[in-house]
Amino acid sequence: MNKKEDTKMFQVSTLQALALGYSRSVTDIEHLMQHGDIGLGTFEDVNGEMIVVDGHCYRADENGVVSEADNKTGVPFASVTFFHEDKRSELDRIDNIDKLKEWLDLRIEEDFGLNSMHIVRIDACFKRICARSESGYRAHHVTLKEALSKTQRDFYFDDINGTLVCVYYPDYMDGINASGWHLHFVSDDRKSGGHVFDLSLIKGTARFDKITDIHIMLPHEPAFDTYALKGASKDEIKSVEQGK
Repeated sequence: MNKKEDTKMFQVSTLQALALGYSRSVTDIEHLMQHGDIGLGTFEDVNGEMIVVDGHCYRADENGVVSEADNKTGVPFASVTFFHEDKRSELDRIDNIDKLKEWLDLRIEEDFGLNSMHIVRIDACFKRICARSESGYRAHHVTLKEALSKTQRDFYFDDINGTLVCVYYPDYMDGINASGWHLHFVSDDRKSGGHVFDLSLIKGTARFDKITDIHIMLPHEPAFDTYALKGASKDEIKSVEQGK
């Protein structure tokens, strides 16, 4: 395959659907991994945070404990691609997640990339990672925010080395996915991880992959058409994304 064919984002369902409570399985890990070796998402019934890196799919449970996901585990929402490095940059002394997102914005803006999708892999030493995950909540038409209010736990990893998977969608794709940056973390020993809502980075290397094509796999079952996707609250989505 050539570079253009390789750099396609494969997405399962939409963030609007997940936000409104469509957390049923759309596909499974085995099928998802045929479409990418890096990315992020969640599992059926929002049962943990998904981190895909180096061709392996990991699940961070509600305590931030990571294990490799079983191939038959259901997937309601995810974004993956086959990673092809376009460029890399060194970074150090990033005090919080807002500063990291600003730094990432500047890097992709340099290449006139703000209207494209991106996946960035950051391998780094961190002073602290502030993350969250959740246990499953088996109920449908219950919003993601409400489900997480019952199942989400926050946790912190200090003095840890690991990988951030950073996914960027442009503003005009808001609702299909979260506009801006969405970050998940897994430690080098693949034992700790989760959805990142703050961090302090000491030193690391960022590798960028610009993506200009997307395939969205929508749910096939009739229940999907009972969700009023335009009714998904942008404020709720932003609140959930930021871990609040």
